[in-house]
Amino acid sequence: MYQRNEITFGQAGLTATLSLDQVIGRPGGARTWRDWTDDLADHIAHSDLTPDLGAGIGTRSWFRGVATCASLCWLTYLLAPGLDAIPGAVTAPVSGAAWEETRVQSIAPLAWGGDTGHRMAANDAVVPLASAPERPSIDLVATLGEGDGFSRALERAGVTGAEARRVAGVVAGAADLSEIKPGTAIRLTLGRRANRNMARPLDALDVRARLDLALSVRRDGGAFVLRRTPIAIDNTPLRIQGLVGDSLYRSARAAGATPRAVETYIRAIAGKVSLENDVTGQARYDLIIERARAATGEVEMGKLLYAGLDTGNRRVRLLEWQAGGRTEWFEAAGVGQKRPGMTRPVSNARQTSGFGMRFHPLLGYNRFHQGVDYAAPHGSAIYAVTDGVVQYAGWHGGHGRYVRLAHAGALGTGYAHMSRIAVAAGARVKQGQVIGYVGSTGLSTGPHLHFETYRGGAVVSPGKVRFEATSLLSGADLAAFQSRLRNLLAVPVAGSTPKG
Repeated sequence: MYQRNEITFGQAGLTATLSLDQVIGRPGGARTWRDWTDDLADHIAHSDLTPDLGAGIGTRSWFRGVATCASLCWLTYLLAPGLDAIPGAVTAPVSGAAWEETRVQSIAPLAWGGDTGHRMAANDAVVPLASAPERPSIDLVATLGEGDGFSRALERAGVTGAEARRVAGVVAGAADLSEIKPGTAIRLTLGRRANRNMARPLDALDVRARLDLALSVRRDGGAFVLRRTPIAIDNTPLRIQGLVGDSLYRSARAAGATPRAVETYIRAIAGKVSLENDVTGQARYDLIIERARAATGEVEMGKLLYAGLDTGNRRVRLLEWQAGGRTEWFEAAGVGQKRPGMTRPVSNARQTSGFGMRFHPLLGYNRFHQGVDYAAPHGSAIYAVTDGVVQYAGWHGGHGRYVRLAHAGALGTGYAHMSRIAVAAGARVKQGQVIGYVGSTGLSTGPHLHFETYRGGAVVSPGKVRFEATSLLSGADLAAFQSRLRNLLAVPVAGSTPKG
């Protein structure tokens, strides 16, 4: 027999379970209260009271969701508390001076007048001072400015003029005040003064007068006592080597060379090789720079002493040397740099006559003009266009006062119509040296310079002559030059271990 609530039908492999009431049915089709509650529970179980209001708009399930939302909102409103303020204790109001003192003790924005940290008003325990006490001494640092005076720097720091001059005189006895470099710090100690209307006396002074000398001045009674402290100096030059890479300047600066040394190096090398065509990234530079290192740690860099460059195809070694009153860069063989000659022997002048046939203003006929005329004010300086030797200096017929110079390469120059001659025959002259002054002597209509050029003794047009000068070392000068070069090349490269 089947149980009351179970009856199974097999149909097409499926199983269904029905209640006995469903199978047999109720007499007359009547429904009980339990039937209604079961149907309601089943309906609620299969109903979605909170559907997505963004989908199925206008359907029964959507309206059911709207009703649910409205019901929840209304229930929240009914259960919400009132909006009235909750009563509490109120502090007593503060006003007047008490309010001001309280306000400044609070933290407030500056825009609202905040002045946090203000002290409270003094009470009866506070005794006012007639005057604030002064410190017994004051330590100051005065800096020497560009073009400044030593005593003037002391006066700016508060030292009286008389004491500043006395101390400057004491310091000058140990070091030249003009050699103290701008930017030097002068440390001062000003002592106690008798009253506020007087300047503080100078008790002590310390200054680094030179890299190798520190000076200390102390007051001893009414006098100043100077103490010298010599400082050991190592003058070994700084040698830097490296690859040119993308930039010669940046590479040398990164290796430790000063900007002035690198600029000097580039100018020196540019006179021997083409920086654009000959110097590649694989070229190696070699710089030797003056350097002084104090035992106290300070370092001063000087000028460039040696400039070397190895391009792979050519090796350049240059040493700055003075010869014949001129300082220039010489190669290892003692050959100096080529210097172009001057284009005009007189400055601030204009050319009035050229080379060739012309009508002579005094003789009244056409005549070959063997030079170039430059009109210039009377007394203007006349310069040698390049190095040479004075062949003639004196009166020379229609040329008036005349100077003739002989130059290298069988070249010569002549300068006529001078008002005064400044050189003598046989003297050696340098490019740019004054040899005379513009005048109007000889066959001349006014102050001007008649300038001639010669090649092999024959007159040629000045426009076809290019003057260049090259210094050559020989004899004792060459031996001293090469000795100095060997000593510099023995300097170890920075960062390397010295040999020996």
